[in-house]
Amino acid sequence: MNRKVWGIFALGTLFGLEGIKLLSSKDAKKLYTNCTAGVLRMKDSVLDQVTVLRENCSDIYAEAKVINEERAAKAAENESED
Repeated sequence: MNRKVWGIFALGTLFGLEGIKLLSSKDAKKLYTNCTAGVLRMKDSVLDQVTVLRENCSDIYAEAKVINEERAAKAAENESED
């Protein structure tokens, strides 16, 4: 049992060291750079969509205020006629 535990520990250490080498290789760094660039492009796209949405919401809100002001003016006009 003791040899089994030491064997598993040794294999884990070996795989860990090889994993570190793999993760710090030039190819891995190139992959990380490309992934980061993709995320940054996606962020810019999302921010552009949020800007368009805000502009549309502002327009809708302004139009809704105008409609409510017109209705209030008509209601006040009708009350003064009665």
